Amino acid sequence: MTKYTDQGKQDTRSGYGAGMTELGRTNPNVVALCADLVGSLKIDTFIKENPERFFQVGIAEANMMGMAAGLTIGGKIPFASTFANFATGRVYDQIRQSIAYSDKNVKICASHSGLTLGEDGATHQILEDIGLMKMLPGMTVINPCDFNQTKAATIAIAEHHGPVYLRFGRPKVANFTPVDQKFEIGKALMLNEGTDVTIIATGHLVWQALLAAESLENQGISAEVINIHTIKPLDDKAILDSVKKTGCVVTAEEHNYLGGLGESVARVLATHHPTPQEFVATQDTFGESGTPEQLMEKYGLNNKAIEAAVLKVLKRK
Repeated sequence: MTKYTDQGKQDTRSGYGAGMTELGRTNPNVVALCADLVGSLKIDTFIKENPERFFQVGIAEANMMGMAAGLTIGGKIPFASTFANFATGRVYDQIRQSIAYSDKNVKICASHSGLTLGEDGATHQILEDIGLMKMLPGMTVINPCDFNQTKAATIAIAEHHGPVYLRFGRPKVANFTPVDQKFEIGKALMLNEGTDVTIIATGHLVWQALLAAESLENQGISAEVINIHTIKPLDDKAILDSVKKTGCVVTAEEHNYLGGLGESVARVLATHHPTPQEFVATQDTFGESGTPEQLMEKYGLNNKAIEAAVLKVLKRK
């Protein structure tokens, strides 16, 4: 069915680190800031090669956002990185006032997002960050699916002027996108063409969507799979072109169904082409401690959950 195969599991945060290494060598205006989590963000090589372009802020995330905003005034392109929970919920006021409202060219790079943070538990597993960030005027929100795409996204946002929220994760997941695939902000990617149902996925759920589509094909169901790596600005045309063909849609994300990708898709459909939709996402709940696999199973964020949602939505066509 699919031309995509798992090239070997890698963590998306290492994709960010690889992208930063390349930017350190190619763009002298890129600077990095981190809130005492260098090892977790995988930016060691950038720091080793560019020590004068790195600022260790310590456990002071609000200060980091203010410093990043200030650095843009001198023409620098600051990449401010920490865990997603600390990069959004803890510093939302600073992001709103000093970065978004002021239209500063800051790249907020957030690791350890969603449930797959795993054993650290609910206090660290932010499931509302996409909603928080997409509501800020002018904020671009990107959630890549694997190592290769995260590296490409990291490099691409350096060329984009304006505030960006780049979200990635901790666990090793399938790395399946082409290493040389062009990353276009706001442009969805068609991974598998189908005629019966549209599956729109983001982040770690994209690979799960492909697995679900393969299983569905064995049942005689043709699933179209779209990778939405940019949640804002959303590729409305790709969504509408697909659902007009298939007549129903399942959205899949490692995020609360309130405020995430699914709600953004629902807005497009309600405005332009009302269509039956099912949501694969957490259901207005916090997470808990466990392995990524255990949590994704319990909270219904895997290929089996996507497949079940497809069978449900097909009955509503």
